[in-house]
Amino acid sequence: MIGLVLAAGAGRRLRPYTDTLPKALVPVDGEITILDIALRNLAEVGLTDVAVVVGYRAEAVQARRAALEERYGVRLTLVHNDRAEEWNNAYSLWLARDHFAAGALLVNGDTVHPVSVEKTLLAQRGPGVLLAVDDVKALAEEEMKTVFDAEGRLTRITKLMPPEAAFGEYIGATLIEPHAAGPLAEALKATWERDPDLYYEDGYQEFAARGGEVRAATIGTVDWVEVDNHADLTRAREIACRY
Repeated sequence: MIGLVLAAGAGRRLRPYTDTLPKALVPVDGEITILDIALRNLAEVGLTDVAVVVGYRAEAVQARRAALEERYGVRLTLVHNDRAEEWNNAYSLWLARDHFAAGALLVNGDTVHPVSVEKTLLAQRGPGVLLAVDDVKALAEEEMKTVFDAEGRLTRITKLMPPEAAFGEYIGATLIEPHAAGPLAEALKATWERDPDLYYEDGYQEFAARGGEVRAATIGTVDWVEVDNHADLTRAREIACRY
């Protein structure tokens, strides 16, 4: 099993920081970036082989690659997405299909969370795809919301859902088991071929619709944030220093 980070996004709402950097390299604690926290967490749970999907300003990640490898004791493989500024992240995750074929713990390159999330996912291994879900936070319109059936299997994952109908929010961390990797890659391919503007979570929906097992691992009361805008960045800087 490897670590996998999706870090191809431009993060236009975080300008001017992202004029020259991908979102994953925006600092959140002194010189520590979102990518630093992701790699530190993965290394702490023993996942030192890490694939990073890069796209927008990929050269900035490449320039820091050796320093990041030395700092966290990881080996990084960069997967280049040449459509990162045109297409959404279903394509980004599909590009990493050969890397997650043996299983992966995926984290978004724009999410700041403590290592307890990775530990929770690894402690509940078994389902084909296991999603880290916050069922404590009050939801609004923008969150990636989830619904599971009485047996605990995913039935819906989308932002386009009334908050009151959701079980909780998917926080951008997933455990992909090896036996699910091939069918998930096929579902992701069908998703971006249908519409390249779709999210990889739409690929999870497709995988579930095809009979794939997707379940939730609830993370409890955890301080975390998806960094989309300057307000989120302020919040990330408030909590990152605690980790």
